[in-house]
This record gives sequence, C-alpha cells and structure tokens, in this order.
Amino acid sequence: MKTVAASGPWLILGAGSLGRLLACRLANHVELALLARQASRAPLLLTDPAGAQSAHSIARLRLDQAPSTPAMLHITTKSHAVEPALRELAPHIAPATPLVLWQNGFQIQQPLTRRWPGPVLCATTSEGAYADGRDGVVHAGHGHTFIGHLDGEHPGLAAQIAGVLARAGLASAACGDIHRRLWHKLAVNAAINPLTARHRIANGRLREPAFRPRVDAVIAEVATIMAAEEIAPPEPGWAAMVWRVIESTAGNRASMLQDVLAGRPTEREAILAPLLDAATRHGLAVPVLTELYRHTPG
Repeated sequence: MKTVAASGPWLILGAGSLGRLLACRLANHVELALLARQASRAPLLLTDPAGAQSAHSIARLRLDQAPSTPAMLHITTKSHAVEPALRELAPHIAPATPLVLWQNGFQIQQPLTRRWPGPVLCATTSEGAYADGRDGVVHAGHGHTFIGHLDGEHPGLAAQIAGVLARAGLASAACGDIHRRLWHKLAVNAAINPLTARHRIANGRLREPAFRPRVDAVIAEVATIMAAEEIAPPEPGWAAMVWRVIESTAGNRASMLQDVLAGRPTEREAILAPLLDAATRHGLAVPVLTELYRHTPG
C-alpha cells in the first residue's frame, strides 16, 4: 500500500546502483518510475544486506517518456552526467519540479540550486550498493541519508522525503546544514573511492595493513583542508567517521571502483578536485591527495 499521496510520481533519473536501490526500496511506498536510456519491463532484483532477494516490478522509461508533472525528480547519475541528462529531460517535465541531487563531490549542487526554477534539495548518503548484472542491485551495507537545501529552505519538503525514505528502510533525516554534510561526505569519498578504484578492492580491504596507512594519510590532509575551510568536523572526528563508513560498507564496491570495472568515466573531478582547489586557496601542501588525483582514472 502506498504511504504518500502525491500529485504525480516520484521519478528517479539514473538506473545505476543508487537509482536501482532507491527504486526497489521505494516501490511499495510511492508511485514511481525509473528513467534510463532504454525502457524495460524486466523486474529489478534487490539483494539486501542479509542476502535475501526480492523482485520489484518498476516502470523503467526513456527520458522522453517521463510523466510531465512528477511530484519530484531524484537525480542519481554521476556528477558529470547530471547536466546533459537534465537538459535532455527538462523539455518533458514541469519546470517547477523539485529536484533531489544525490551526487558525490561538490560540483553541481550550487549551480543547479541557483539555476533550476523549482526547489533543489541535496542528499548525501552512506548507503552501500552496487549493480548486479543488467537488472539487479546489491544493498551491501546500511548507512544514513541527510537531505536539505543549501540555504536551509524547503524544510517541509526535506522532512517529507526523509520520512518516506525512512519508512522504506533507508535511515534518513532532514537537515539544515546540508552544506556541511556534503563536505563530510566528500571527506569519506576521498578516503575510500580513489584507493579502492586504484587497487580494485572492496571497501573492507582498506582495513588491511597494506592500505590502512594510506587511508589515514588522506584523512589527515582532508582534516587540514576542512579546518582551513572552517567546516566543523563530525562529532566523533574525521577518522572515526571514515572508518565507521568503511566498516559498515565493508562488502561494498565503491562507486569509483564500479566505474573503473565497467570502463566508465569516474568522479575523480567531483571528489578530488574540490579538495585540491581548497588546498590551493589556502596554500596547503597535500601530497597524498595530489598523488591520488594524478593516478586515479578520470
């Protein structure tokens, strides 16, 4: 039974691991459709963290088949794909449609918030998921999701979305400091994604002696940058936050690793470039992050 009445369906743009996870989890709670390059009637197969599987019949539509008045649009594509995908989709949906941006890094959130006619919320999540074949997704580890507007606007909408996600089994909360939360997620991504992609390993292997010192070195440089940017650390501290995510998503393949294995462009620019830019602004030497950037596939 649907738990939310809406003026239109929730649309999810992007049929990668996160888009599939959201679609499967939300399928019994809201009317929704998954937008992708190709339409499909095949059910999506979700494997939960305990290994249980379930099939979900979810409408998968091409962008030009999108309903014109959706309740909202969740964009789960990679950062570099957001702008072209949204340009293609925009003529087919109402311009005031609320957007929810789920991208790693910190490159497209501000431009779209200022430019899109409707409300734009940002989401940051530590849920672990990876695609499994053509129609499957593995929910590899539970995390937490925060949703909010960069300027603290639209708190009711953020609370509504977080409530639906929570009822769907994805721990979520609305927050008024999503700017800070995005920087926190950037710190986690910088410590996990490049190393797992470079060495082609699951998150949990970063705990091994061969990789742990590298993770700690990244965390130290990121903490220095955050202090210069006046971004308050998480309550347990930067290292505790990163290692907690690594522990909770030990079996997950980070998004950058998934891209490398699939031969796709990675989010190197979205994840590492903002940190390097901030380090340059503040005159900080960050040799570990610089080396990661140079040797991480783009």
